Amino acid sequence: MKFLPISLLILALATATAFAYDLSPLQDFCVAINDPKVFVNGKFCKNPKQVTADDFLFKGFRYPGNTANWLRSKVTRAFVDQFPGLNTLGISMARIDFALGGLNPPPTPPRETAILVVAEGTLLVGFITSNQLNNTFTKVLCKGDVFVFPISLIHFQLNIGKTPALAFAALSSHNPGVITIPNAVFRLKPPILADVLNKAFQVDKKVVDYLQAQFWCDNN
Repeated sequence: MKFLPISLLILALATATAFAYDLSPLQDFCVAINDPKVFVNGKFCKNPKQVTADDFLFKGFRYPGNTANWLRSKVTRAFVDQFPGLNTLGISMARIDFALGGLNPPPTPPRETAILVVAEGTLLVGFITSNQLNNTFTKVLCKGDVFVFPISLIHFQLNIGKTPALAFAALSSHNPGVITIPNAVFRLKPPILADVLNKAFQVDKKVVDYLQAQFWCDNN
């Protein structure tokens, strides 16, 4: 019985590792470099002797994003592709600018939990649970409010205020990815078969044809 606590500890560590999405780093840092000849599950590391302080600096949040699009919003990413110093660290960020009525359309992030803080304006935010609960949680956020979106669940943010809005999101992966639902369903090339969409959404083929013919905006 004296070995039971150790066994439980090993089990807990194994469970934690099994549910980890970004692997724990094995060194102080691994600044990402691209090698177009090789594909791996992640990024190669820059020679540590060539790393500088600039590798750990990102200036992309200094200026507002261009919201002159149909969605009236702009997501500025600070993922590993834009910020190589994040590689293997399991974190990233995004700046989201909203014009009046701006919407960040429902995405599902395949590899991250997100926590959002409102810096300016008023946002209606929410997320949709899986089929097990089949529920929607929404809240109106004001400046300084924080809201968390559980991992992989579809969510959205809408500017319902009378001024532009600004929010920052912290993400639990250095390469979280994003699948925007409208684009993924109706903008694919080649498209999803109309018969599949007809039955899935229970609409006439003409409706599917109409939706697939629309210009689905990407605010990333």
